[in-house]
Amino acid sequence: MAVGESSPTAGQAVDLSGAWIDRDISWLEFNRRVLHESLDERTPLLERVKFLAIFSANLDEFFMKRMSRLADPTGLAAPAQRELAAQIRAMVTSMLDEQARCYTQVLRPRLAEHGIRLVGWDELDAAQREEASAVFERDISPVLTPLSLDAAHPFPYVSNLSTSWAFQLEDPVSGEAVLVRLKLPTDLPQWLRLKAVDSSEWVFVGLDQVIRANAERLFPGMLVASASLFRVCRDADVELDENDGLSKRAMVEEELRQRRFEPVVRLEVQPDADAAMVAELVDRFALGPDAVYEMSALLDYTTLFEIAGLDVAELRDPPWTPLAPRVLEAAPDSDIFSAIRSADILLHHPYESFYASVERFIREAADDPQTLSIKMTVYRVGDDTPFVRSLIAAAAAGKQVACVIELNARFDEERNLHWSRELERVGAHVMFGVTGLKTHSKVALVVRNEDGVIRSYAHIATGNYHTRTAKLYEDVGLLTADPIITGDVVSLFHYLTGRSRTPSFSELLVAPLHMRARFVELLEAEIANQEAGRPARIVCKMNQLEDPEMCALLSRASGAGVPVDLIVRGLCCLAPGVPGLTENLRIRSVIGRFLEHSRIFHFASGSEDPLEGTFLIGSADWMTRNLSERVEAAVPITKPRLRARLWEILEICLADRRNAWELQSDGSYIQLQPDPYEAAGQEGTHATLMRLATERNRVDGAAIVVAGGDG
Repeated sequence: MAVGESSPTAGQAVDLSGAWIDRDISWLEFNRRVLHESLDERTPLLERVKFLAIFSANLDEFFMKRMSRLADPTGLAAPAQRELAAQIRAMVTSMLDEQARCYTQVLRPRLAEHGIRLVGWDELDAAQREEASAVFERDISPVLTPLSLDAAHPFPYVSNLSTSWAFQLEDPVSGEAVLVRLKLPTDLPQWLRLKAVDSSEWVFVGLDQVIRANAERLFPGMLVASASLFRVCRDADVELDENDGLSKRAMVEEELRQRRFEPVVRLEVQPDADAAMVAELVDRFALGPDAVYEMSALLDYTTLFEIAGLDVAELRDPPWTPLAPRVLEAAPDSDIFSAIRSADILLHHPYESFYASVERFIREAADDPQTLSIKMTVYRVGDDTPFVRSLIAAAAAGKQVACVIELNARFDEERNLHWSRELERVGAHVMFGVTGLKTHSKVALVVRNEDGVIRSYAHIATGNYHTRTAKLYEDVGLLTADPIITGDVVSLFHYLTGRSRTPSFSELLVAPLHMRARFVELLEAEIANQEAGRPARIVCKMNQLEDPEMCALLSRASGAGVPVDLIVRGLCCLAPGVPGLTENLRIRSVIGRFLEHSRIFHFASGSEDPLEGTFLIGSADWMTRNLSERVEAAVPITKPRLRARLWEILEICLADRRNAWELQSDGSYIQLQPDPYEAAGQEGTHATLMRLATERNRVDGAAIVVAGGDG
């Protein structure tokens, strides 16, 4: 659907060209906000180092996913595409310069003040160089593989996101010159800690520096005439046609194989890199000059994750242990189901324990003799996943286990392939969803025989079944035994595992079947309420906003006078405050300690009391891919006490003046500053919600915590 177009259900079309922000530009603006966290003096020092690494990891993903769409190897691209590519390069270059200044002028000196020195080889004393060289001989040299580039040795394969030295060698006898490529091993620490004169100091030197200083040992009898460090980033946007006769698993395996050899889309080099070497790489990789980036400080800032992980409490965020939800903590062991039967339970991670709630739900179902079947959707689960272990145990015990695994979860394909095989080995039913659609919904279903009564329990969430990210990503989820909702979840799994053209759902919103249509109805209802003089308001929280139809409806709502508040963490293609289009629209982004990941939707529905309005949570952002190209699920929240929790989350985000940024009509963002006359919002969204979680779980002056996976 083109920008400004609208489906028949959306009513009159809206020309959004005056309020439209390019999605790639908006995504880079999001990463600029991430970079700013490393510059923010209020953030603990090692957390700032972490954000510097996250910025680079995000940028790698941007190039892998998006840059091939903008590449112009023929020079025949349309002017608009060339202009966008130039704008992106200018933004990236500017942010890389800011990143380098932050590292060299701010973070390195500040780390040194706290006894953490990140040094180059020239800054080491004689004893430290001897120590580093000994480590090189013992631990590093054996895993290195120098590769000559000459007539007898073809140009080697250069893997994605690999960093390499290019050494120009000279034979002092024959005068012959040869180029050698040496990849930095990724399975070794990228920062080598050395002994310091002052025992209170931590001295680190980069692995690349140690290899360069000892390179002559790798080439006895040769002279190292020059050395240049380079890093490549390859395109990862590979998708095969599902109608080519391959099975889903074989197709994904082929995509992974092809991805290794996809074109290079970015070459990073040092400023003093050998010009002939750079020219050789540019020619080999068929790159244009705009694909080459000079890195004035570190070449790969993602190595700083090692430094950010140092155990120095005073330089880190105060530790946070997710708290056991009171309603579940009070339930006796192996009786989580009675707690769910008694009332719907809203979970909010990482403030509440994922281990003590969602993991417990599946773990106890797997162990429970009354359980007949367990069904789950899997998008990203991580390496050491308790969920798959529980499903394997359940299948081994004779329970019916069905797992819908999305093999095409970008960058998690190999892990998901592995777990699909592990589940099949124990007799679990493993399916790969609906042909042509990614399964992005986050749902689980447990069916039990309770004294002859068959009862179902469901978990419907905004986040993945991933124990590690559950400690870092903010998400909400619902545990329910409501027969209408669980019946819808049963129908959803029948749709995913079987074959149906027109499945029906009573409460659940399912994309691409009717989620879009229901959101359209809700938005149009707010417009109608406003025009009829009834209370109207829209407050939505999501990761990204891009779908043209949703944006057109938001513009119409704004034009009708509906107050619209959006909390959009990442890219956002609709600009607020544009006269005649989005004057009543306000958009903010919350960036901080946790990654805002929940999707919460609120519509006033004609009521002054927000708790009497409509609330939904789900897996889908308002992007075309979510609403039209993926299987997504959202569930209405009807219980007043659960709605109150969701409204509290939205209000805290809207009041935030510590972690919040406000989108401007020109597509830029302004970081909000604390208001000295207002108490609300001073501590920020994450600190506020941690405090409230602690207060809710306080019993006799002590917070209830749970030992286990969240520790």
